[in-house]
Amino acid sequence: MSTGEVDRSTSEEPWPVRVVSQKIGAWIGRLGWVWVDGQVAQISRRPGASTVFLTLRDPSADLSLTVTTSRDVLDVGTPELREGARVVLHAKPEFYAARGTLSLRADEIRQVGLGELLARLEKLKKLLAAEGLFDRARKRRPPFLPNRIGLITGRASAAERDVLTNARRRWPAVEFRTVNVAVQGPSAVPQIVDALKVLDTDPTIDVIIIARGGGSLEDLLPFSDEALCRAVFACRTPVVSAIGHETDAPLLDYVADLRASTPTDAAKRVVPDLTEEVRLIGQARSRLERAVRNLVDREQHRLDALRSRPVLARPQVMIDQRSTELTLLRQRARRCLHHRLAAADDELRHTLARLRALSPAATLERGYAIVQRADGHVVRTAAEVGKGDPLRVRLADGELAATVDE
Repeated sequence: MSTGEVDRSTSEEPWPVRVVSQKIGAWIGRLGWVWVDGQVAQISRRPGASTVFLTLRDPSADLSLTVTTSRDVLDVGTPELREGARVVLHAKPEFYAARGTLSLRADEIRQVGLGELLARLEKLKKLLAAEGLFDRARKRRPPFLPNRIGLITGRASAAERDVLTNARRRWPAVEFRTVNVAVQGPSAVPQIVDALKVLDTDPTIDVIIIARGGGSLEDLLPFSDEALCRAVFACRTPVVSAIGHETDAPLLDYVADLRASTPTDAAKRVVPDLTEEVRLIGQARSRLERAVRNLVDREQHRLDALRSRPVLARPQVMIDQRSTELTLLRQRARRCLHHRLAAADDELRHTLARLRALSPAATLERGYAIVQRADGHVVRTAAEVGKGDPLRVRLADGELAATVDE
């Protein structure tokens, strides 16, 4: 920088637009040549002009750039190039200061072949699988009867008709919120991702179906896009993938919570069949009625068996039996008591007879007497008394007083 030039980077003086534009152009001009991958959104071939203008779109984002190239480069590299094709081009970024626009100038354009597309998809598939986007443990089951279904599909497409017709045929009261988007081409992925965000934030939506009919690998490329796969993985609402036919398997099928082979199959998997459910309810009611009837019959038989027993059929029989048993017991008790009383009476008489036989009174009755001194001592020998001692003689009837003379 010369001594007379002002350093505007540190000065508070504003820059003119032309200066900013020139500096941006100078910085971009130093980038050099790069390889760019994208999808052709538009081709402009002007009759008689040697320059061809392309609009190159990022498949995963709402972003596009203008590409300029010569007709010879396009005819040599991709003579059959059409809108929607996936290409790789060698280009140099250029910034037009006058208009403030960025573009690419290409000197080589290659259309991505089927083999290369498959290799890229396989690499992306391994990457997403390693990050856990295909994990079965995180997949959610759609509700048995969704309150409202979100449908993302092409406008007036066969896929939309198949889903709506089959779902309403199976369950006439089913409700849909349909968001029509582009299902192929460079604008498909951004539109589908935006539709997913809208339906996922709708609290009335219980399940989301992404449906498209069959097509070539190139046509189904948007449904293998990394941005779309990550958007589906981040959804809080269960997502059903119904892309193409049975043989088609875009990466969306592996990320979605449920894969349907066709849009018709998606309607069958998400909505129950009213006729079938009514039939199953009828069968369940019949089984329940039979079970209740069998239970009532079984309990009735048990009650009849209990009532047929004598104790319930003739309860007085039990009373009569117990009365008879009580009478017999009383008689036995009376006989036992009489027997024991008689035995006790005999034993008492024998004891009384023995007592009487051994009693002194019985001896006195036979004429014996008992002589006692004045102190009550029974005299057994003559030496026990002396002359003049008073004595008492007890007889069987009364007693006598006596005195010893000698």
